Amino acid sequence: MRLISWNVNGLRACLSKGFMDFALSSDAGIIALQEVKASEGDISIELPGYHQFFSYAEKKGYSGTAVFTRTEPLSVSYGLPEDEFSHEGRVITLEFSDFYFITVYVPNSQSELKRIGFRLGFDAALRGYISHLREKKGVIATGDFNVAKEPIDLKNPKPNEGHAGYSAEERESFRKLLDTGMIDSFRYFYPDLEGAYSWWSYMFHAREKNAGWRIDYFLVSEDLRDRMADAGILSSVMGSDHAPVFLDLR
Repeated sequence: MRLISWNVNGLRACLSKGFMDFALSSDAGIIALQEVKASEGDISIELPGYHQFFSYAEKKGYSGTAVFTRTEPLSVSYGLPEDEFSHEGRVITLEFSDFYFITVYVPNSQSELKRIGFRLGFDAALRGYISHLREKKGVIATGDFNVAKEPIDLKNPKPNEGHAGYSAEERESFRKLLDTGMIDSFRYFYPDLEGAYSWWSYMFHAREKNAGWRIDYFLVSEDLRDRMADAGILSSVMGSDHAPVFLDLR
């Protein structure tokens, strides 16, 4: 079964750039989206065979997540236990018989790291939430985590040190999540692959030059390690400044 995650940077815009063709041809069991930038009632999508769930930010045209799944979940929940992190539509959790599936859009720390306090608080809340779920069954967490983990995960690491998405604080926070027993599925299969990015700036022809960052992940709990068959980045798929990422499960 293929699982797909994509930061669409505005679902309405992505719909006009081929989203439906991609979704219908992907034959994915689950499609998770981030940064849908929509409010309830703004968008009507018909994907035959899929159940769909949306979480909207209270702020109009901001953030938001969605999940389309062929298998009806046992339960669905929105947000994190901490109320302060549950107003921007950043988390949806689907419970299936053998694992929890989470789509997450981690906050950007913004220029000069002016929102890093909120970001690190969100990270800590997410970490605790995933650890709690893992006491019951395996967890797959996917989405835009807004951090490049290692120098190999961005084209220009040196000039970006200390900037949003590559600050020491964010990278350490992400490592803490992995240290709870979550596997970066892409690096599990391709530990040394360079030039593999999932986001490119719209400026300076960055995508043409492949001057990007890998900030979109599928994280898989250790107890599901043997279920992983492959992971990758669909870098040729256009429609957003991010490329979709995938995880194949046995």
